[in-house]
Amino acid sequence: MDDDGLGFTLQIVHNTGMSQNPSDATPRHPAELLELVASLPALPGVYRYFDAQEQVLYVGKAINLKKRVSSYFQKDHGGTRIGHMVSKIVRMETTVVRSEAEALLLENNLIKTLKPKYNILFRDDKSYPYLKMTRGVAVKADEAPKQATEHGGLVNASAAKSLSPSPQQVPRVVYYRGAVDKRHDYFGPYPSVWAVREAIQLLQKVFRLRTCEDTVFNNRTRPCLLFQIKRCSGPCVGHISVGDYQRDVDSAMRLLRGETQEVMAGIEARMMAHAEKLEFEQAAELRNQMSALSKVLHQQAVDTVGDQDVDILAVKVQGGKACVNLAMVRGGRHLGDRPYFPVHVDDAEPAEVLEAFLSQHYLDVPVPPALITSHAVDKELLQALTEQTGVKITAVHNPREQRRVWLEMAQQNADIQLARLLAEEGSQQARTRALVDALDLAPEDLEQFRVECFDISHTSGESTQASCVVFHHHKMQSAEYRRYNIDGITGGDDYAAMRQVLVRRYSKLAEAVRAGEGKLPDLVLIDGGKGQVSMAREVFKSLGLDLSRIVGVEKGEGRKVGLEELVFADGREKVYLGRDSAALMLVAQIRDEAHRFAITGMRAARAKVRVGGSKLEEIPGVGPKKRAKLLQRFGGARGVADASVQDLCTVEGISEELAQTIYNALR
Repeated sequence: MDDDGLGFTLQIVHNTGMSQNPSDATPRHPAELLELVASLPALPGVYRYFDAQEQVLYVGKAINLKKRVSSYFQKDHGGTRIGHMVSKIVRMETTVVRSEAEALLLENNLIKTLKPKYNILFRDDKSYPYLKMTRGVAVKADEAPKQATEHGGLVNASAAKSLSPSPQQVPRVVYYRGAVDKRHDYFGPYPSVWAVREAIQLLQKVFRLRTCEDTVFNNRTRPCLLFQIKRCSGPCVGHISVGDYQRDVDSAMRLLRGETQEVMAGIEARMMAHAEKLEFEQAAELRNQMSALSKVLHQQAVDTVGDQDVDILAVKVQGGKACVNLAMVRGGRHLGDRPYFPVHVDDAEPAEVLEAFLSQHYLDVPVPPALITSHAVDKELLQALTEQTGVKITAVHNPREQRRVWLEMAQQNADIQLARLLAEEGSQQARTRALVDALDLAPEDLEQFRVECFDISHTSGESTQASCVVFHHHKMQSAEYRRYNIDGITGGDDYAAMRQVLVRRYSKLAEAVRAGEGKLPDLVLIDGGKGQVSMAREVFKSLGLDLSRIVGVEKGEGRKVGLEELVFADGREKVYLGRDSAALMLVAQIRDEAHRFAITGMRAARAKVRVGGSKLEEIPGVGPKKRAKLLQRFGGARGVADASVQDLCTVEGISEELAQTIYNALR
C-alpha cells in the first residue's frame, strides 16, 4: 500500500487459517497463526481483517501492533461484536507507520473508504456551512473616495455614484459552503444554515455590512431597501468612506472571534472622540451601534463566557443504536447542535462510540482547542489529534459552571434525538410488516425486504425521464436511486417510456437470476393504473419474470391522497387498503419519493435542453407562439432540430421559407 503522504509504510499479509467450527464457543487458532501474530513488530500501525469472501471485517490502529493484534487471538470475546468478528477472520493485513498520528489518519481514511462491517461508521454528511468575509483591496488614503458625512449622510444619486468605490474595495459578508479560499476570511464551521444566517443578521444590525452580489453593487445608483431599514451603510453609492467601512469590518471580525469587550471598548472610544470634537451626529451613530450590539448580545439564548471555541460532545447508546450530539461554541457564542447516528454500533460502549466519532469527524473538520465530552477520552487519541492538526487539544468530561450547563443540554438533546430515531425506526418496521402482510408476501428476511418503484416525468413530451427509487432495511436508499433518459419514443408516450425503463432495468438482471447469480426485488411498484401495469406485465412476461411482484399505485377518486388503490399484474382484484393503513402510508412514501426524484431529474434535463435550445429563440420570425407550437409538435428542442424542412412546414404558421431558415439555423 502507498503511504499517501504518511511516510514509510510496510505491509505484512498473513493467512490465518483458523478453525471455522460453529460449534466452538471460542475460535481455535492454529499454532502457525499465533507464531505469525507473535512475529509482528512492536511498532505503530494499522491492521485489517478479512473474511472468506474477501470482505473487510474490521480496520483498527495500534501504537504497538504486536500487543494489540495479539489481544484479539488470546482473549475469549464470547458472543460480543468483537467475538463474532474474530470468528470470521481468515486473512489479515497490517501496515506499519511512523507514529500514532499517522496511524489515526490511515485508519480513518480506510474506514471511510472500505466501510468495514464491524467498525462504528459515521456517514459522510453535507459539508458544514461557514460565514465568509471577502477581503477588500487596500486603498491609499489620497485615492479613497471622499464622502460628505459618516454613517448615513445623504448626497444626490449621481454624485454618490461618482464617489462610490469598487466592490473589490468593500468586503462582503455571505453564507458559504465548500472548499475554503485563502484569499478570504472564514468563520465557523457552524452546525446549521440557521446559525450562519443568524450571525449575518447580527452583523447587519450592528455594523451594517453589505451582503449584495458584486454585480448588484456595481449597478446601484441609489441605496437599496437594506440601507433604508438600517441594515447596510450604503457603500455602493458612497454613503460611507472605504476607511470607515473597513473599520466596521474589522470590528465585525473581532466580534466573530469572541473579542466582544474589546469591540465595545473600541466603539465607545470612537464615540467619545467624536463627542469631544462636537461631532454629535457621528457620535450618535456609534452610540446606536453600541446599543444594537448590547441588545443582540443580551438576547443570546446562552450567555457568552470566557471560552472562545469549544465543541461539546454527548453520547447516548440504547437498543443497538447510538447518537452523538455535537454542540458548537464559536467566538464565545453557543451556535446550536447537530446529531450524528453511526451504524454498526451493536454492543459498543459509549466511550468507544465517542472515540470513533472524534477519530473520523475531525479528519475533515477543524478541531477547536477545547472539547467537553460526556465520557473520558483516551489521552493517546487526543495526542494523535494534536499532532495531526497542530492544535493543542484538551478534553474535559467533568466540567463545572457554564460548561456543565452546556454538557447537560447536549446530553438531553442526545437522549431526545435517539428516542426519536428509535421511534421512527419502530414505526417504519411496522409499516414494512404491514405491507408484507397486506400483499401476502413471504420474504425470507423482513430486514432485507426490497422495493423498487418507477415513475415517468416530462413536460409536454420534453425531456422525458424515468426514475427508480429503492427501499430496503426499512428506509429509502438514496445511494441506489437511478435515473433513465428516455429516447426514441413519441413525446408524451408514458407507456413506451415505462416499457423502456423496465427493459433496461431488468433485462440483464433476468439473465443473472436464471444463472442463479442475481435476485429480483420483492416488490416492483409502478406509479400508475391498469395501463402502466399492463405494460409492466408485458415486459416481465417477455423476460420470464414473476408477475406477482408487480403492483401499480392507482390514484383514487378525485386523485385525493389516501384513496389510492393497488392494481396487480397477475390478475388479482384491485385492493383499497384504507386511508389509515400503515401499508398504504409506506406505499405512498415510496411512490412520492419516486415522483420527486423523477421531477427533479426532468427539470434539470429540461434546463439543459433549453439552454441548448436558445438558438430557436434567436431565429428571426419565430416568436413565442410559433416556438411553443414547434416544441409541442416535435416534443422538445431536440425534436425540432431533428425535423426536416417538410416536417417543419406541417406546423401551423411555419412557411416553407421560414422552415428552411429554422432548418439551417439549427444545423
